[in-house]
Amino acid sequence: MKRISTGSPFEATMGYSRAVVKGGWCFVSGVTGYDYATMTLPESIADQARTCFGTIEKVLEQAGFEMGDIVRVQYTVIDAALVDDLVPVLGAVLGDIRPAATMVIAGLIRAEMKVEIEVTAFKG
Repeated sequence: MKRISTGSPFEATMGYSRAVVKGGWCFVSGVTGYDYATMTLPESIADQARTCFGTIEKVLEQAGFEMGDIVRVQYTVIDAALVDDLVPVLGAVLGDIRPAATMVIAGLIRAEMKVEIEVTAFKG
């Protein structure tokens, strides 16, 4: 088993890995829109999602995977009214990959977070 870290302070304080690789699987924890180098967060849900996918892509690369290996994605969005602004980003990033997907409308742990994205990738 291999553990991947982005150096986010949340990983250490909350006791989790950004990703875990086991066999042909890579399980990426939920990613919010923070730029972990600067701990800044864009305002719009679209920009937060772009940052999420940038982090996810880097983590997958560190783990020996690529975006095309994503087989499952879960989105947590804080308000259904934001979904229309999010959809174009999802289509642009995952439109050709088309993983199984779930979207949940629920609160996140900080008010400024608008979306959290979790993926599972498989190399088989």
